[in-house]
Parts: sequence; C-alpha cells; structure tokens
Amino acid sequence: MDRRPPPAPPVVARPARGPRPGGRAPDHPVEPRHAGGRPAGPRAGARMDDPRPGSRRSPEEEDPMTSGAVRAEEVHDYLNGHRDRIVEELIGWVRVRSVAGVPEHGIDLVRSANWLAAALRETGFPTVEVWDAGGAPAVFAQWCAEPEAPTVLVYSHHDVRAAKDEQWEETPPFEPALRDERLYGRGASDAKGQVLAHVWGVRAHLAATGRTAPAVNLKFLVEGEEEAGSPHFAALIEDHRDRLDADLVVFSDTLLWRADHPAICTSVRGQLNAHIEVYGPLRDVHSGAVSGPAPNPVEELCKLLGRLHDDKGRVALPGFYDDVAEPSERLRADLAALPFTEEDWLARSDTRTVGGEVGYTVLERLWARPAAEVLTVVAGDPVGVPRAAIPAVASADLSIRTVPDQTVAAVAARLRAWVAETMGDKVRYELTVAEENGQEPYRTPDDLPAVDALAAAVRDGFGTAPGRMGNAGGGPAELLARSLDAPVVFFGTGLPEDRWHDSDERVLVDVLLAGAATLACLWPRLADPS
Repeated sequence: MDRRPPPAPPVVARPARGPRPGGRAPDHPVEPRHAGGRPAGPRAGARMDDPRPGSRRSPEEEDPMTSGAVRAEEVHDYLNGHRDRIVEELIGWVRVRSVAGVPEHGIDLVRSANWLAAALRETGFPTVEVWDAGGAPAVFAQWCAEPEAPTVLVYSHHDVRAAKDEQWEETPPFEPALRDERLYGRGASDAKGQVLAHVWGVRAHLAATGRTAPAVNLKFLVEGEEEAGSPHFAALIEDHRDRLDADLVVFSDTLLWRADHPAICTSVRGQLNAHIEVYGPLRDVHSGAVSGPAPNPVEELCKLLGRLHDDKGRVALPGFYDDVAEPSERLRADLAALPFTEEDWLARSDTRTVGGEVGYTVLERLWARPAAEVLTVVAGDPVGVPRAAIPAVASADLSIRTVPDQTVAAVAARLRAWVAETMGDKVRYELTVAEENGQEPYRTPDDLPAVDALAAAVRDGFGTAPGRMGNAGGGPAELLARSLDAPVVFFGTGLPEDRWHDSDERVLVDVLLAGAATLACLWPRLADPS
C-alpha cells in the first residue's frame, strides 16, 4: 500500500508576516510566567485576533460545514502570534528541576506535574488529575465531547535526566536561555517541549476552528518516571485501566529527521539494561606488593566487554539474531529516501565516526537493527590522585536495544548465558539484568489510516511532505498498545542535534511551533479522514 498522503493544497509553514508581537525574544532567560499567570483557556467571544482560543465565531463568520476542518493558515497565524508566550511558558516549566530518580528532586516532580495540570485546565480540559504513580506523579487529562469521534490518548513524560552543571556551556541546565532561535535547558526538547507543543496544538486547533471542544476525544497521560525506565507505569495503567480506553495512542517522545525535512517515526526499539560487577582481590591492594599473580577485575571486565561485538560489528551473544526480523524492502526504501550524508550525520550527532554492523546503512543500523552499548565503566581511582592499587571491584553498565521480533526475556537469558561462558575463572562476578524494567520494541502497523492522517498534518505543519524514519531509543509504546488494545503512532518535535541527555540540551523554536501546528491539524483529520 502506498503510504504517501493524499494530495492537498500546498501549505507554507510559518510564513513571514513581519515582526512578532513583542519583538524577538532576548539573548538571555526571559522572566518566566507560570501556566496560571496568564489566561489561556477557551472563552466565549474569542476572535482570531484575540490570544484566547476556543470559542465560536459569530454566525456570519462561521461556515458550519467547515468549522472543524483543517485551517492550517489560521493555525500558523495563531501560533506565530503567541510565539513569545510559548517560549516564556516553556522557560517557566524548564526551570522546575523535575529530575527522575533523584530523591531530593521528588518535590520538583510534584511541582512539574502541577504546572502541567494548571496549563491543561486553562486550555479548557474539564477533567485534569494528578495521579500518584508510586514513584513520581503522572498527569491525566480528558476532554471527551464528541461521542461519534475517535478517542486519542496522548502519551509523553515531564521528568528529565540529571544534568552536570559544570558541563553546560550555554547556560546552567535549569536557567533556560534563548539564543539564535534555540531554547537551551534540560527538558526543553526531551520532553517538556513536546508536551507543550501538544498543549498549544489544542489551543491553536480551537482558535482556528472556532470549536468549543476538540474534534476528537482527547486524553493525556504524561508520566514522571520515563527517564528512570517507567518502573511503575504498567501498574499505573492497570490501576486506571477503565479511564484509559482509546482508539489510538499518539506517543510523543521521539525525534524528527531534520528541521527542513521532517519524517514520521514508525517504530521504536526495545531496551534492556544490565549492570555487572567483577570482583578480584578482597580489597584494593598495592600493585607493587602483588602485581603479577593477583587477579585484576579491570582486565577481566575489559576482556568481556571487548568480546561484546565480533569483527563485523555484530553483537556476539549466541542466538542474539535468531529472532531479529530483517528490514523489509519497503522499510529500506523509506529510509534510503531520507536526505543523508555521513558528513551531515556526524556534524548533527557529534559522534566523530561511523561504526556498527557491516552490511547495513547507518539509518538501518539506527532504526532497524539491534545494538549493544557499554555506557559506563568504573574501577580504581577515576578521580583524584592514583594510589597504584589493583582495585577490588570493576563495574560496567550495558544497554541493549532490540528490534522486532526480539523479546526482553529471550535477550536477558542470552546475556546471562554469554557472561557465564565468557567470564574468566580467576574472578567472581555479579550480573544484574533489569528485566522487570525492560521495554519491548514496537512498530506502527503499515496499513494504519492514522499514519496517512499524520502525514497530511505534518505537511500542514511543516510545509513539506514528510518521510519515514524510526527511533533509536525506546519507551513504553508496546506496553501502551498491548494494555489498551490500541495502535500507536509517533510524533515528536526533537531533532538529533538537540543533545538529549547531554549538556546544552536545546530545542529549535520553529520546530516546536511547526509541531504544535501539526498537532492542531491532526485532530480534525482524525475526526474526518475523508
């Protein structure tokens, strides 16, 4: 089946219309405004020149046959007119240090959830709740006013990765700053920016169509533990299963390909993490006293890690590829159609060189093939003055990315068997595989009509027809699809160069607004596929 969107009138994304209200945002942090600081919800009598979205125009202005239709130009006008305010709101939210997995930031995760809850209430959602998820709070919102329309559940997260202040060169991680139309700050792209694009997408949809409620029934589920592996998310879904029925899930924690060439993500890889500790001497021992006959856990660990891949870049676990589905010709053609040069990829990804599995392109290695990575190695005296001692312990963290039709359980078993067979007998080891937090891979069904609707909406939002891509990372997409018995489509506003999980994370404001426009145009397309 041809997945290209049906013909539609050309749309120019974010046309130039002179200076934006308030002028260009300054090259320094803007004073934040809390979601509760300015009205944003739908109000009676609102007009397109009024910043408040969501109520009906007068009968003279409104065509009842098209009031819910896609109005891409009006969507862009609305978002362009609120550009500075969108940036201000994101700055205010990024300042909340909602770091996952750090006990002292537990209260910040509560504040972050409450910030989002206020923004959703002001947008007009009649039901907004903050749910206790057992670790960090999740935000649930519901706006279901169209009994004949499909119900869409939007998934994302409001927690962020820990940041090392001393490595940030543009601005401290929680003091966001706008420079050259990019907003720098932890969570600006992953994923507070993506969630805010949804919030403003709803506002723009209401303003452009004059509707008093979205064209589809909307539910938001924004968790607070994604960066920690979503350890309580399955239980949260189970506890609230009766509230989460949906016909479609829109998963927003993914990347686009390029700002000038967006692509629809159609898959995410699975993930399995493991930690290994190797024990040598009973305590750190002076190398001058025992060097030679003493077991060295660093050396034994390095031998193990050095055998993780073979000379063709393939993961060396026996049977690892037995369940790997080969990429289809259609998938390979989709990935080959994306604009790609090795020079551009290296510049945007900051990866220096290209490696990986022989026989596959870079994009196939990223999105259609599994991978195994060593993330940390710790031993001896990594900081301070070396003591010239053979360490008692060496440790490493591994991350394995899986693809259809691999499963967490099978890969975990193969990892355990490989370590047992490969580790030398001069040391003792302890392997911990986080199987309970593992995530399965997921691919959107090829023939899903919502993909065509999303492709048309991306064209409305970005002004160009999108390609197709995957996402090298993971997330609870398969869990959502299985638990809710609903297909998942992916749409995110991140770019490979946004530096997720790294210093100087950033988001391109133009992409954020184009993403919000895409979402504003998606809801009426899903409500009326014709």
